[in-house]
Amino acid sequence: MNANFAARLAGRAEQHGWAGRTAYLAGDVPWTHGQVHDLAARTANLLAGHGVRSGDRVLLAAPDGIAWVAGFLAVARLGATAVLVNPDLTAADHAGLLADCAPRLCLSSAALAGRFTDHSFVDIDDLVTRRAPESAPAGAADVAAGTPLYIQYTSGTTGHPKGAVHAHGHPVRYAIDVGHEVLRIRPGDVALSVSKMFWAYGFGNALVFPLYTGSAAVLSGHRPGAEEIAELVVRHGVTVLYSVPSSYAALVETEARKKFGSVRAAVSAGETMPGPLAERLPDALGFTAIEQIGSTEAGHAFCANTVMDNVPGTLGNPVPGWELQLRDQAGNLVEPGTVGELWARGPTLFSHYLNLPEVTARTLVDGWLATNDRAVCDNGVYRHAGRTDDMEMVGGISLSPIEIERVLLAHPLVREAAVAAVPDHRQATKLRAFIVPAAGISGGDSPSGLPQDLVAWARSRLPAFKVPRSVQVVSELPRTPTGKLRRHLVRTGSW
Repeated sequence: MNANFAARLAGRAEQHGWAGRTAYLAGDVPWTHGQVHDLAARTANLLAGHGVRSGDRVLLAAPDGIAWVAGFLAVARLGATAVLVNPDLTAADHAGLLADCAPRLCLSSAALAGRFTDHSFVDIDDLVTRRAPESAPAGAADVAAGTPLYIQYTSGTTGHPKGAVHAHGHPVRYAIDVGHEVLRIRPGDVALSVSKMFWAYGFGNALVFPLYTGSAAVLSGHRPGAEEIAELVVRHGVTVLYSVPSSYAALVETEARKKFGSVRAAVSAGETMPGPLAERLPDALGFTAIEQIGSTEAGHAFCANTVMDNVPGTLGNPVPGWELQLRDQAGNLVEPGTVGELWARGPTLFSHYLNLPEVTARTLVDGWLATNDRAVCDNGVYRHAGRTDDMEMVGGISLSPIEIERVLLAHPLVREAAVAAVPDHRQATKLRAFIVPAAGISGGDSPSGLPQDLVAWARSRLPAFKVPRSVQVVSELPRTPTGKLRRHLVRTGSW
Protein backbone atom coordinates (compact mmCIF):
# COMPACT_ATOMS: atom_id res chain seq x y z
CA MET A 1 0.00 0.00 0.00
CA ASN A 2 1.28 3.45 -0.97
CA ALA A 3 1.91 5.40 2.27
CA ASN A 4 2.23 8.77 0.47
CA PHE A 5 0.62 11.21 2.90
CA ALA A 6 -0.85 13.50 0.22
CA ALA A 7 -2.33 10.54 -1.64
CA ARG A 8 -3.86 9.15 1.56
CA LEU A 9 -5.53 12.47 2.34
CA ALA A 10 -6.95 12.77 -1.18
CA GLY A 11 -8.13 9.17 -1.01
CA ARG A 12 -9.92 9.75 2.30
CA ALA A 13 -11.70 12.80 0.91
CA GLU A 14 -12.97 10.77 -2.02
CA GLN A 15 -13.81 7.69 0.04
CA HIS A 16 -15.83 9.62 2.65
CA GLY A 17 -17.50 12.03 0.24
CA TRP A 18 -15.74 15.13 1.55
CA ALA A 19 -14.73 16.56 -1.83
CA GLY A 20 -17.48 19.17 -1.72
CA ARG A 21 -17.05 20.06 1.94
CA THR A 22 -15.20 23.21 2.96
CA ALA A 23 -11.60 22.49 3.97
CA TYR A 24 -10.29 26.03 4.39
CA LEU A 25 -11.59 29.51 4.93
CA ALA A 26 -8.94 31.94 3.72
CA GLY A 27 -10.26 35.46 4.12
CA ASP A 28 -13.76 35.26 2.69
CA VAL A 29 -12.85 32.54 0.17
CA PRO A 30 -13.84 28.95 0.95
CA TRP A 31 -11.84 26.07 -0.51
CA THR A 32 -13.28 22.58 -0.62
CA HIS A 33 -11.30 19.42 0.07
CA GLY A 34 -11.63 18.49 -3.59
CA GLN A 35 -10.29 21.84 -4.77
CA VAL A 36 -7.33 21.65 -2.38
CA HIS A 37 -6.25 18.19 -3.53
CA ASP A 38 -6.73 19.06 -7.21
CA LEU A 39 -4.62 22.21 -6.82
CA ALA A 40 -1.96 20.21 -4.98
CA ALA A 41 -1.77 17.59 -7.74
CA ARG A 42 -1.42 20.25 -10.44
CA THR A 43 1.15 22.10 -8.36
CA ALA A 44 3.16 18.88 -8.23
CA ASN A 45 3.41 19.10 -12.05
CA LEU A 46 4.82 22.60 -11.72
CA LEU A 47 7.41 21.58 -9.14
CA ALA A 48 8.41 18.57 -11.23
CA GLY A 49 8.97 20.97 -14.11
CA HIS A 50 11.47 22.78 -11.91
CA GLY A 51 13.40 19.57 -11.42
CA VAL A 52 11.98 18.36 -8.10
CA ARG A 53 12.24 14.60 -7.81
CA SER A 54 11.67 11.98 -5.13
CA GLY A 55 14.16 12.42 -2.31
CA ASP A 56 14.87 16.09 -3.02
CA ARG A 57 14.28 18.82 -0.43
CA VAL A 58 12.02 21.80 -1.05
CA LEU A 59 12.21 24.74 1.33
CA LEU A 60 8.78 26.22 2.14
CA ALA A 61 8.93 29.68 3.72
CA ALA A 62 5.58 31.44 3.54
CA PRO A 63 2.65 32.61 5.65
CA ASP A 64 -0.29 30.28 6.22
CA GLY A 65 -2.60 30.14 3.22
CA ILE A 66 -3.96 27.90 0.47
CA ALA A 67 -0.68 28.24 -1.41
CA TRP A 68 1.19 26.87 1.64
CA VAL A 69 -1.16 23.88 1.82
CA ALA A 70 -0.94 23.20 -1.92
CA GLY A 71 2.83 23.58 -1.90
CA PHE A 72 3.30 21.15 0.97
CA LEU A 73 0.96 18.53 -0.49
CA ALA A 74 2.62 18.87 -3.90
CA VAL A 75 6.04 18.20 -2.40
CA ALA A 76 4.60 15.18 -0.60
CA ARG A 77 3.02 13.83 -3.80
CA LEU A 78 6.40 13.91 -5.53
CA GLY A 79 8.04 11.94 -2.72
CA ALA A 80 10.26 14.92 -1.94
CA THR A 81 10.84 16.34 1.56
CA ALA A 82 9.35 19.70 2.59
CA VAL A 83 11.54 21.89 4.80
CA LEU A 84 9.15 24.04 6.85
CA VAL A 85 10.61 27.44 7.66
CA ASN A 86 9.33 30.56 9.37
CA PRO A 87 9.12 33.32 6.70
CA ASP A 88 9.68 36.02 9.33
CA LEU A 89 13.23 34.97 10.15
CA THR A 90 16.09 37.33 9.38
CA ALA A 91 18.04 37.04 6.13
CA ALA A 92 20.98 35.63 8.10
CA ASP A 93 18.76 32.97 9.69
CA HIS A 94 17.36 31.97 6.30
CA ALA A 95 20.88 31.76 4.90
CA GLY A 96 21.87 29.42 7.71
CA LEU A 97 18.91 27.13 7.14
CA LEU A 98 19.53 27.09 3.37
CA ALA A 99 23.08 25.96 4.00
CA ASP A 100 21.85 23.30 6.40
CA CYS A 101 19.15 21.72 4.24
CA ALA A 102 20.52 22.34 0.69
CA PRO A 103 17.13 22.44 -1.07
CA ARG A 104 16.50 21.66 -4.73
CA LEU A 105 13.86 24.42 -4.83
CA CYS A 106 12.60 27.25 -2.64
CA LEU A 107 8.89 28.11 -2.36
CA SER A 108 8.40 31.56 -0.89
CA SER A 109 6.89 34.96 -1.56
CA ALA A 110 8.20 37.42 -4.14
CA ALA A 111 9.16 39.78 -1.31
CA LEU A 112 11.73 37.24 -0.11
CA ALA A 113 13.00 36.19 -3.54
CA GLY A 114 16.27 38.06 -3.03
CA ARG A 115 17.19 35.69 -0.20
CA PHE A 116 17.08 32.69 -2.53
CA THR A 117 18.96 33.98 -5.57
CA ASP A 118 21.46 31.12 -5.43
CA HIS A 119 18.66 28.54 -5.55
CA SER A 120 15.83 27.62 -7.89
CA PHE A 121 12.85 29.70 -6.77
CA VAL A 122 9.06 29.70 -7.28
CA ASP A 123 6.77 32.48 -6.08
CA ILE A 124 4.34 30.54 -3.91
CA ASP A 125 1.53 33.05 -4.44
CA ASP A 126 1.50 32.18 -8.15
CA LEU A 127 0.23 28.72 -7.22
CA VAL A 128 -3.15 30.26 -6.46
CA THR A 129 -3.33 33.63 -8.26
CA ARG A 130 -2.17 32.22 -11.58
CA ARG A 131 -3.08 28.64 -10.75
CA ALA A 132 -0.96 25.64 -11.53
CA PRO A 133 -0.79 24.33 -15.11
CA GLU A 134 -4.01 22.75 -16.36
CA SER A 135 -2.26 19.56 -17.42
CA ALA A 136 -3.35 16.24 -16.01
CA PRO A 137 -2.70 16.09 -12.25
CA ALA A 138 0.53 14.37 -11.26
CA GLY A 139 0.26 10.93 -9.74
CA ALA A 140 1.61 10.36 -6.25
CA ALA A 141 5.03 8.79 -5.76
CA ASP A 142 4.92 5.36 -4.15
CA VAL A 143 6.68 5.69 -0.79
CA ALA A 144 6.96 3.70 2.43
CA ALA A 145 5.59 4.98 5.74
CA GLY A 146 9.15 5.63 6.93
CA THR A 147 10.14 7.79 3.95
CA PRO A 148 11.04 11.36 4.99
CA LEU A 149 8.10 13.72 4.45
CA TYR A 150 9.09 16.96 6.17
CA ILE A 151 11.80 18.63 8.21
CA GLN A 152 10.73 21.05 10.93
CA TYR A 153 13.18 23.24 12.78
CA THR A 154 13.02 23.59 16.55
CA SER A 155 12.04 27.03 17.80
CA GLY A 156 15.52 27.88 19.03
CA THR A 157 14.52 28.88 22.57
CA THR A 158 17.89 27.74 23.88
CA GLY A 159 20.17 28.10 20.89
CA HIS A 160 20.60 27.12 17.25
CA PRO A 161 17.49 25.58 15.60
CA LYS A 162 17.77 21.88 14.72
CA GLY A 163 15.96 20.23 11.81
CA ALA A 164 13.85 17.28 13.02
CA VAL A 165 13.09 14.78 10.25
CA HIS A 166 9.58 13.23 10.12
CA ALA A 167 8.13 10.52 7.89
CA HIS A 168 4.97 10.03 5.81
CA GLY A 169 3.46 7.77 8.44
CA HIS A 170 3.78 10.24 11.31
CA PRO A 171 0.95 12.73 10.62
CA VAL A 172 -1.47 9.86 10.04
CA ARG A 173 -0.73 8.57 13.54
CA TYR A 174 -1.14 11.89 15.33
CA ALA A 175 -4.27 12.63 13.30
CA ILE A 176 -5.71 9.47 14.84
CA ASP A 177 -4.13 9.60 18.29
CA VAL A 178 -4.55 13.33 18.94
CA GLY A 179 -7.06 14.61 16.40
CA HIS A 180 -9.52 11.77 16.92
CA GLU A 181 -8.82 10.17 20.30
CA VAL A 182 -7.94 13.33 22.26
CA LEU A 183 -9.97 16.07 20.58
CA ARG A 184 -12.73 14.12 18.78
CA ILE A 185 -12.39 16.18 15.60
CA ARG A 186 -15.35 15.59 13.27
CA PRO A 187 -16.27 16.78 9.74
CA GLY A 188 -18.51 19.50 11.18
CA ASP A 189 -15.69 21.17 13.14
CA VAL A 190 -14.12 24.50 12.22
CA ALA A 191 -10.64 25.10 13.65
CA LEU A 192 -8.61 28.24 14.24
CA SER A 193 -4.93 27.86 15.13
CA VAL A 194 -2.98 30.86 16.40
CA SER A 195 0.20 28.80 15.94
CA LYS A 196 1.30 28.69 12.30
CA MET A 197 1.79 25.66 10.07
CA PHE A 198 5.56 25.92 9.95
CA TRP A 199 5.54 24.93 13.67
CA ALA A 200 4.65 21.44 14.89
CA TYR A 201 1.60 22.54 16.90
CA GLY A 202 0.10 24.55 14.05
CA PHE A 203 0.99 21.98 11.40
CA GLY A 204 -1.13 19.35 13.11
CA ASN A 205 -3.92 21.76 14.01
CA ALA A 206 -4.38 23.51 10.68
CA LEU A 207 -3.17 21.04 8.05
CA VAL A 208 -3.22 17.47 9.31
CA PHE A 209 -6.38 17.37 11.41
CA PRO A 210 -8.75 19.16 8.97
CA LEU A 211 -7.60 17.26 5.88
CA TYR A 212 -7.61 13.88 7.65
CA THR A 213 -11.04 14.33 9.27
CA GLY A 214 -12.96 16.20 6.57
CA SER A 215 -13.32 19.26 8.79
CA ALA A 216 -12.38 22.89 8.10
CA ALA A 217 -9.81 25.40 9.30
CA VAL A 218 -9.62 29.18 9.23
CA LEU A 219 -6.31 30.42 7.80
CA SER A 220 -4.67 33.72 8.66
CA GLY A 221 -1.40 34.78 7.10
CA HIS A 222 -0.34 36.61 10.26
CA ARG A 223 -0.58 35.97 13.97
CA PRO A 224 -3.97 37.41 14.97
CA GLY A 225 -4.37 39.55 18.06
CA ALA A 226 -7.10 39.07 20.66
CA GLU A 227 -9.77 41.20 18.95
CA GLU A 228 -9.15 39.56 15.58
CA ILE A 229 -9.31 36.07 17.10
CA ALA A 230 -12.69 36.91 18.61
CA GLU A 231 -13.91 38.30 15.27
CA LEU A 232 -12.78 35.20 13.35
CA VAL A 233 -14.46 32.90 15.88
CA VAL A 234 -17.76 34.71 15.45
CA ARG A 235 -17.53 35.07 11.66
CA HIS A 236 -16.70 31.44 10.97
CA GLY A 237 -18.35 29.69 13.91
CA VAL A 238 -15.06 28.27 15.16
CA THR A 239 -15.56 25.14 17.26
CA VAL A 240 -11.94 24.25 18.09
CA LEU A 241 -9.50 26.98 19.10
CA TYR A 242 -5.77 26.25 19.35
CA SER A 243 -3.64 28.86 21.08
CA VAL A 244 -0.88 29.51 23.61
CA PRO A 245 -1.04 30.91 27.16
CA SER A 246 0.12 34.41 26.22
CA SER A 247 -2.65 34.64 23.62
CA TYR A 248 -5.28 33.36 26.04
CA ALA A 249 -4.10 35.99 28.53
CA ALA A 250 -4.80 38.69 25.95
CA LEU A 251 -8.21 37.16 25.17
CA VAL A 252 -9.18 37.18 28.84
CA GLU A 253 -8.66 40.92 28.95
CA THR A 254 -11.18 41.41 26.12
CA GLU A 255 -13.89 39.95 28.40
CA ALA A 256 -15.51 38.65 25.20
CA ARG A 257 -17.43 35.72 26.68
CA LYS A 258 -20.40 36.07 24.31
CA LYS A 259 -18.16 35.79 21.27
CA PHE A 260 -16.90 32.30 22.09
CA GLY A 261 -20.18 30.44 22.37
CA SER A 262 -19.36 28.23 19.36
CA VAL A 263 -16.07 26.98 20.84
CA ARG A 264 -16.40 23.41 22.16
CA ALA A 265 -12.68 22.84 22.72
CA ALA A 266 -9.93 25.36 23.50
CA VAL A 267 -6.50 23.78 23.39
CA SER A 268 -3.41 25.28 25.01
CA ALA A 269 0.17 24.23 24.33
CA GLY A 270 3.63 25.70 23.84
CA GLU A 271 4.24 26.26 27.54
CA THR A 272 2.41 25.69 30.81
CA MET A 273 -0.69 27.77 31.39
CA PRO A 274 -0.39 29.63 34.72
CA GLY A 275 -3.02 28.61 37.25
CA PRO A 276 -4.44 32.12 37.77
CA LEU A 277 -5.01 32.46 34.01
CA ALA A 278 -6.65 29.04 33.75
CA GLU A 279 -9.01 29.97 36.58
CA ARG A 280 -10.10 33.15 34.78
CA LEU A 281 -10.95 31.51 31.45
CA PRO A 282 -14.40 30.08 32.31
CA ASP A 283 -15.77 33.40 33.58
CA ALA A 284 -14.09 35.56 30.96
CA LEU A 285 -14.49 33.38 27.86
CA GLY A 286 -16.87 30.59 28.79
CA PHE A 287 -14.50 27.64 28.40
CA THR A 288 -11.77 25.73 30.22
CA ALA A 289 -8.44 25.20 28.48
CA ILE A 290 -7.44 21.68 27.43
CA GLU A 291 -3.71 21.57 28.08
CA GLN A 292 -1.27 19.31 26.27
CA ILE A 293 2.47 19.02 25.74
CA GLY A 294 4.40 18.00 22.67
CA SER A 295 7.50 18.96 20.74
CA THR A 296 8.94 19.32 17.27
CA GLU A 297 10.75 16.03 17.82
CA ALA A 298 7.52 14.23 18.77
CA GLY A 299 5.58 15.62 15.81
CA HIS A 300 2.68 16.74 17.98
CA ALA A 301 1.37 16.10 21.51
CA PHE A 302 2.57 13.13 23.55
CA CYS A 303 0.67 13.93 26.77
CA ALA A 304 -2.71 15.61 26.87
CA ASN A 305 -5.98 16.25 28.53
CA THR A 306 -8.96 15.29 26.38
CA VAL A 307 -12.39 16.71 25.65
CA MET A 308 -13.82 13.84 27.72
CA ASP A 309 -11.34 13.96 30.61
CA ASN A 310 -9.84 17.35 31.38
CA VAL A 311 -8.05 18.07 34.65
CA PRO A 312 -7.22 21.81 34.71
CA GLY A 313 -3.68 22.64 35.76
CA THR A 314 -2.28 19.35 34.45
CA LEU A 315 -0.93 17.89 31.23
CA GLY A 316 -3.33 14.96 31.48
CA ASN A 317 -2.31 11.45 30.47
CA PRO A 318 -0.01 9.99 27.81
CA VAL A 319 -1.51 10.22 24.32
CA PRO A 320 -2.52 6.77 22.96
CA GLY A 321 0.55 4.94 21.70
CA TRP A 322 2.96 6.91 23.89
CA GLU A 323 4.93 5.89 26.98
CA LEU A 324 6.33 8.38 29.48
CA GLN A 325 9.01 8.03 32.16
CA LEU A 326 10.27 10.38 34.85
CA ARG A 327 13.97 9.96 35.59
CA ASP A 328 16.54 11.53 37.88
CA GLN A 329 19.78 12.98 36.56
CA ALA A 330 21.42 9.57 36.77
CA GLY A 331 18.74 8.06 34.55
CA ASN A 332 16.91 6.15 37.29
CA LEU A 333 13.12 6.18 37.54
CA VAL A 334 11.86 8.49 40.28
CA GLU A 335 9.23 7.59 42.85
CA PRO A 336 5.58 8.53 42.14
CA GLY A 337 4.86 12.10 43.22
CA THR A 338 8.51 13.12 42.71
CA VAL A 339 9.64 15.64 40.11
CA GLY A 340 11.80 14.09 37.41
CA GLU A 341 13.07 14.66 33.91
CA LEU A 342 10.47 13.65 31.35
CA TRP A 343 11.32 11.05 28.71
CA ALA A 344 8.88 9.99 25.99
CA ARG A 345 8.62 7.11 23.52
CA GLY A 346 6.00 6.85 20.80
CA PRO A 347 5.10 6.21 17.15
CA THR A 348 5.77 9.67 15.70
CA LEU A 349 9.25 10.40 17.06
CA PHE A 350 11.61 12.06 14.61
CA SER A 351 14.26 9.83 13.08
CA HIS A 352 17.15 12.28 13.46
CA TYR A 353 18.27 15.90 13.38
CA LEU A 354 19.51 16.89 9.96
CA ASN A 355 23.34 16.90 9.85
CA LEU A 356 23.62 16.54 13.64
CA PRO A 357 24.31 12.87 14.50
CA GLU A 358 25.94 13.59 17.87
CA VAL A 359 23.08 15.83 19.04
CA THR A 360 20.61 13.21 17.80
CA ALA A 361 22.37 10.53 19.85
CA ARG A 362 22.10 12.65 23.02
CA THR A 363 18.42 13.45 22.46
CA LEU A 364 17.15 10.10 21.18
CA VAL A 365 18.44 7.33 23.43
CA ASP A 366 17.34 3.71 22.92
CA GLY A 367 14.14 4.94 21.31
CA TRP A 368 13.38 7.41 24.12
CA LEU A 369 13.22 11.18 23.63
CA ALA A 370 14.87 13.42 26.22
CA THR A 371 12.24 16.15 26.24
CA ASN A 372 14.17 18.50 28.58
CA ASP A 373 10.91 19.01 30.46
CA ARG A 374 10.43 18.34 34.15
CA ALA A 375 7.21 16.86 35.49
CA VAL A 376 5.57 15.00 38.34
CA CYS A 377 3.03 12.20 38.05
CA ASP A 378 0.23 11.60 40.55
CA ASN A 379 -2.27 8.79 39.94
CA GLY A 380 -1.32 8.67 36.26
CA VAL A 381 -1.85 12.40 35.68
CA TYR A 382 1.18 14.52 34.77
CA ARG A 383 1.88 18.06 35.91
CA HIS A 384 4.53 20.23 34.33
CA ALA A 385 7.37 21.46 36.54
CA GLY A 386 9.32 23.57 34.08
CA ARG A 387 12.22 22.87 31.76
CA THR A 388 15.54 21.39 32.78
CA ASP A 389 17.17 24.49 31.30
CA ASP A 390 14.79 26.79 33.22
CA MET A 391 16.47 26.14 36.55
CA GLU A 392 18.09 29.14 38.22
CA MET A 393 20.97 29.11 40.70
CA VAL A 394 20.75 31.78 43.41
CA GLY A 395 22.96 31.78 46.49
CA GLY A 396 24.02 28.21 45.81
CA ILE A 397 20.38 27.03 45.69
CA SER A 398 18.85 25.62 42.51
CA LEU A 399 15.20 26.62 41.96
CA SER A 400 12.56 26.69 39.27
CA PRO A 401 11.15 30.14 38.38
CA ILE A 402 7.77 28.64 37.48
CA GLU A 403 6.44 28.69 41.06
CA ILE A 404 7.47 32.33 41.51
CA GLU A 405 5.90 33.34 38.21
CA ARG A 406 2.62 31.70 39.19
CA VAL A 407 2.52 33.72 42.40
CA LEU A 408 3.13 36.98 40.52
CA LEU A 409 0.51 36.11 37.91
CA ALA A 410 -2.08 35.77 40.65
CA HIS A 411 -1.80 39.55 41.23
CA PRO A 412 -4.68 41.38 39.49
CA LEU A 413 -2.37 43.95 37.86
CA VAL A 414 -0.06 41.36 36.23
CA ARG A 415 -0.69 39.95 32.76
CA GLU A 416 2.62 38.14 32.12
CA ALA A 417 5.63 37.37 34.28
CA ALA A 418 9.11 35.95 33.89
CA VAL A 419 11.72 35.40 36.60
CA ALA A 420 15.44 34.85 36.16
CA ALA A 421 18.75 35.13 37.98
CA VAL A 422 20.26 38.29 36.48
CA PRO A 423 23.70 39.77 37.22
CA ASP A 424 23.55 43.19 38.88
CA HIS A 425 26.01 46.07 38.37
CA ARG A 426 28.52 44.20 40.51
CA GLN A 427 27.95 41.00 38.51
CA ALA A 428 26.34 39.37 41.53
CA THR A 429 23.43 37.17 40.46
CA LYS A 430 20.09 38.26 41.92
CA LEU A 431 16.57 37.01 41.33
CA ARG A 432 14.69 39.55 39.21
CA ALA A 433 11.10 39.51 38.01
CA PHE A 434 9.92 41.06 34.75
CA ILE A 435 6.20 41.71 34.46
CA VAL A 436 3.87 42.91 31.73
CA PRO A 437 1.05 44.88 33.38
CA ALA A 438 -2.62 44.10 32.82
CA ALA A 439 -4.55 45.83 30.04
CA GLY A 440 -4.84 49.58 30.41
CA ILE A 441 -1.60 49.83 32.35
CA SER A 442 1.57 50.52 30.39
CA GLY A 443 5.12 50.42 31.65
CA GLY A 444 5.19 54.21 31.58
CA ASP A 445 2.08 54.88 33.60
CA SER A 446 1.89 51.84 35.88
CA PRO A 447 1.41 52.63 39.55
CA SER A 448 4.75 53.83 40.90
CA GLY A 449 4.58 51.42 43.79
CA LEU A 450 3.73 48.33 41.71
CA PRO A 451 7.24 46.80 41.77
CA GLN A 452 7.44 47.19 45.55
CA ASP A 453 3.89 45.88 45.95
CA LEU A 454 4.78 42.78 43.93
CA VAL A 455 7.86 42.09 46.02
CA ALA A 456 5.69 42.30 49.14
CA TRP A 457 3.07 40.11 47.44
CA ALA A 458 5.71 37.46 46.72
CA ARG A 459 7.22 37.73 50.22
CA SER A 460 3.87 36.93 51.81
CA ARG A 461 3.47 33.79 49.68
CA LEU A 462 6.94 32.36 49.12
CA PRO A 463 10.01 31.33 51.13
CA ALA A 464 12.51 34.15 51.42
CA PHE A 465 15.05 32.63 49.01
CA LYS A 466 12.40 32.55 46.24
CA VAL A 467 11.34 36.20 46.58
CA PRO A 468 12.65 38.40 43.70
CA ARG A 469 15.05 41.08 44.85
CA SER A 470 13.57 43.44 42.27
CA VAL A 471 10.66 43.73 39.85
CA GLN A 472 10.93 45.45 36.48
CA VAL A 473 7.88 46.52 34.47
CA VAL A 474 8.26 45.87 30.72
CA SER A 475 5.99 46.26 27.69
CA GLU A 476 6.56 42.70 26.50
CA LEU A 477 8.55 39.56 27.24
CA PRO A 478 10.94 38.02 24.70
CA ARG A 479 9.05 35.22 22.98
CA THR A 480 9.50 33.01 19.97
CA PRO A 481 6.93 33.22 17.14
CA THR A 482 5.20 30.26 18.78
CA GLY A 483 4.74 32.19 22.03
CA LYS A 484 7.42 30.38 24.03
CA LEU A 485 9.44 32.42 26.47
CA ARG A 486 13.08 32.95 25.50
CA ARG A 487 14.56 32.42 28.95
CA HIS A 488 18.12 32.81 27.75
CA LEU A 489 17.24 36.42 26.85
CA VAL A 490 15.38 37.01 30.12
CA ARG A 491 18.58 36.05 31.93
CA THR A 492 20.42 38.90 30.22
CA GLY A 493 18.06 41.44 31.79
CA SER A 494 17.46 43.29 28.50
CA TRP A 495 16.04 42.58 25.06
